Amino acid sequence: MKIKAFLALLLVCCIILPALAQTKPAAPPQQQQPGDDDDVVRISTNLVQVDAVVRKNGKPVTNLTADDFEIYEDGRKQTITSFTYISNIPNTVAAAPAPTTDKQTNIPPAGPIPAGPIKVNDPHRTIAFVVDDLGISAESMGTVRKNLKKFVAEELQPNDLVAIIRTGGELGVLQQFTNDKRVLNRALERLRWNPCSRTGMHTFLPAGMEDIQDGFRCGFSYGQTGRALRFIIDGLARLPGRKSLVLMSDDLPRESQEVDLGEQTDASGETVPRFTNTTNLSGMLYKIAEKAIRASVVIYSVDTQGLMYTGPTAADSFRGNYRQVTQQTRQIMSARSALLQARRGGGELLARQTGGFQIRNSNSFRFDDILEDQSGYYLLGYRPTDETFNRRFHHINAKVKRSGMTLRTRFGFFGVSEEEAKKSQLTVGDLTNLALASPFAAQDINLGFTPFFANDKSGASVVRSFVYLEARDLTFTPIDGRYQASLELQGVIFGDNGSVIQQLTRGADVSLLESDYQQALRNGMQLIFDIPVKRAGGFQVRIAARDKASSRIGSAGEFVNVPNLNNKNLAVSGIVLGTGIDIARQDLTNPGARRFTPRSDVHYGYMIYNATDESGAARNLEMQTKLFRDGKIVFSGPKQPLGAVSKTDPSRIFVYGKMQLTPEVEPGSYYLQVVLTETSTKKKVPLVVQLTDFEVEK
Repeated sequence: MKIKAFLALLLVCCIILPALAQTKPAAPPQQQQPGDDDDVVRISTNLVQVDAVVRKNGKPVTNLTADDFEIYEDGRKQTITSFTYISNIPNTVAAAPAPTTDKQTNIPPAGPIPAGPIKVNDPHRTIAFVVDDLGISAESMGTVRKNLKKFVAEELQPNDLVAIIRTGGELGVLQQFTNDKRVLNRALERLRWNPCSRTGMHTFLPAGMEDIQDGFRCGFSYGQTGRALRFIIDGLARLPGRKSLVLMSDDLPRESQEVDLGEQTDASGETVPRFTNTTNLSGMLYKIAEKAIRASVVIYSVDTQGLMYTGPTAADSFRGNYRQVTQQTRQIMSARSALLQARRGGGELLARQTGGFQIRNSNSFRFDDILEDQSGYYLLGYRPTDETFNRRFHHINAKVKRSGMTLRTRFGFFGVSEEEAKKSQLTVGDLTNLALASPFAAQDINLGFTPFFANDKSGASVVRSFVYLEARDLTFTPIDGRYQASLELQGVIFGDNGSVIQQLTRGADVSLLESDYQQALRNGMQLIFDIPVKRAGGFQVRIAARDKASSRIGSAGEFVNVPNLNNKNLAVSGIVLGTGIDIARQDLTNPGARRFTPRSDVHYGYMIYNATDESGAARNLEMQTKLFRDGKIVFSGPKQPLGAVSKTDPSRIFVYGKMQLTPEVEPGSYYLQVVLTETSTKKKVPLVVQLTDFEVEK
């Protein structure tokens, strides 16, 4: 089934350049190991199940049996009735692939190559890095950003689902989890010091600056941090298996004196902030920990103050004689040491209660220790008594019998069963919204899509998606000699911190003759879905399709970069792939499926914007295509010059080409990358890069 690709649907009056045939085969891929189904922590009337991590000499121990453990509830030994070890990593895990070098050009690939999608039952680690920008000083934020950038560049594995979430912005959770470094780097670019931070500009307020309201800009931010954590944990509860939340903060104590939103006048007539009484935050923290326990979330806290010097610095100002200055120095060192300890208290409580640990006195934040701790865990289960569900807190104590080993598990739980605590059943709308937000695709309907940026001659920009649907997954009803189905399509563009940039819902009624219906069953169905976008940036785009008759849902998501065309810089639309092309009609066949077989041709097309420079002269452009598998270059084509621009619209060039897959090509996920260079200018011009993924199937 053919869909009009660029010329008729997208852009008008474009010149088609000669096809650029590429015929080299792809290298054999490495086979992925199947993963175990994820289990979750349970607190039900039939089973209490808790997770535990065992270490020896700092390394995980994975070969224990049920006989090696003892578990106690409120000091009473329980009989272990269920036992298993869950691995979060595949049987064979290679290090995160370093950028390889193109042998022909001797340069690394332009930009990070995304890892393949993670299926819900694949072994994986789920990690939420929660940056408490409401409790991080400007001094510490630079270190936070540097360490997270290093983690994404060097430590992120293809099987890791990671989100970077700020407590001080609009919150979204599930839609941010990804193994795509482009998305994570975009989130890192948005990390800034928050003027509402309760710690202000400085980790320690310099002596002599006590009158400066550096940390008193926004009141009650501890409560906002708590609300953000509860919201994030609610989102994590929707994901399978054991999850980790890495809480990064300068300041989360167990009790605090918060500034009120109002003001008061002191004895001298000066207007000063009004403080509340000392606030005990322990109750809030315990409730967060209980929510995390039920959501199977382990909290690791990172004291982002790092290894701090508590003595006097050049920023401090002291007054008086030698004896007075000495006394002030001792006092400030003592006060700063006490402040360091107090600020860590809340994070330490959350970590201890949920089975994690706290990173302190470290400027590197030791993310590798957290990753290693998340590599796997034991699930210990026992049958509860009626006394377990008396709505009181029950302490859990698990022990490993072998010497030289340490065990860490959750501190306990409140005696309320999951059956009692379970929320009301989700509505169809809730399920659709969850499918739009979740990092795992809903698979009741087999859905694939190709989203890309497009801009018409009027200047209107959209994210256009070619959507592929498996017709066999839809409910068709024969009516008057035709086969009819009714769908609802929803699309969302997510921006920074999970904020919704644009959302659109459309209905689609399908009515097919017998011949078209049989063809749809064989080849699937293609739809076009446009979402307007009003600003440039990197966004996550997600599409969900719901069959109205059966309420079955399919969903998928991808990263799309929207360039700023107003700056007149060279830009490229997304790449559309198809199994064939009609050059005369500019039609691509099956542009949404992105599935190919050996011996087939991969046809591709894309639009070049701002093909002329500021003076209106045509740019001299060269194109190169590259093919990647598991982050490594398996094919690099030669650089080829692009032809003349269109006389009707000289700012745009439509390009298409093909790449032939040989019989020896292995099945798996591949990325096609297009790199454009401008050769007509003496100044150094950045490369323009676009890429898309596809599957090779036997």
